[in-house]
Amino acid sequence: MRGYTFNRQRPVSKYIVDFMCKPLKLVIEVDGITHQFLQVQRKDRLKDHKLKMLGFTVLRFTDEEVLTNIEGVYDQICKWIDDNPPPAPPPAGDMCF
Repeated sequence: MRGYTFNRQRPVSKYIVDFMCKPLKLVIEVDGITHQFLQVQRKDRLKDHKLKMLGFTVLRFTDEEVLTNIEGVYDQICKWIDDNPPPAPPPAGDMCF
């Protein structure tokens, strides 16, 4: 997507995230029906907070959105990438001493 690789089911800290793009520090979660339960929503908020503290952005979509509107989900992710490019790496040969 936009030239970036997203890895599936990756560990980040003590969590397993659905999809992660390390260069963008972007996590994408796809939530099933169980995420409607209050206890699961609390865990999701804690997970999102901890991932944010590690510098990640979390985008959440329902499985219903993915199944019925994959183009819209794709567009939202692309828009986030366009609006949040990663910092450019230092030029080759630049070294810090």
